[in-house]
Amino acid sequence: MADLKTNVEMLNQMILDGKILQAFDQFYAEEITMQDNNNPARMGKAENRSTLISDALAVTEWWFDYTHKDYGERNYKQLAVQRWKDGQLIEEKFYYNN
Repeated sequence: MADLKTNVEMLNQMILDGKILQAFDQFYAEEITMQDNNNPARMGKAENRSTLISDALAVTEWWFDYTHKDYGERNYKQLAVQRWKDGQLIEEKFYYNN
């Protein structure tokens, strides 16, 4: 089995390549637990397989770590929820807590 860094890089690349379900099947354990914010956790692969999967919906997570000229150091995470139609974004909402 590859080391953790290699596995994470492979997982991320598969996601970037649009192979999300293949990545899920390859890297997620049958007993996976996923949780959104304070909502109840979803247990198992079958329960999680359909979460946030759609032909028109994408969710990405970003980490920002930079120094702003006027505001100093900034470090935060943000989720971008995107809705797509005909190959273009038609709606995007950002979730963050700084």
